Amino acid sequence: MPTTEHPVRGYTADKDKLLKRLARIEGQVRGISRMIEEDRYCIDVLTQLGAVDTALEAVAIKVLEEHVQHCVATALASGDEADANVKAAELLEAVQRFAKTR
Repeated sequence: MPTTEHPVRGYTADKDKLLKRLARIEGQVRGISRMIEEDRYCIDVLTQLGAVDTALEAVAIKVLEEHVQHCVATALASGDEADANVKAAELLEAVQRFAKTR
């Protein structure tokens, strides 16, 4: 009998919270679209864009934190040097991408 197990990711335990937060951010973005459609004041639009950016950054930090605490830590603890090296390289690449957006 085939199984339909989903892999456990670092963020799996917080998945519902993350999805709810992303749905709120999606609503914020729709609100910004309405603001632009209504020709709202530039600074008001920019303020809301900044709020969305900050909210997305918080989600990204949470996913990165969970990646380190679960995926990277598990690979390091496994004793599998190749897997640990892969996860360490992934982590460094993720941090570099994240830093470039600042």
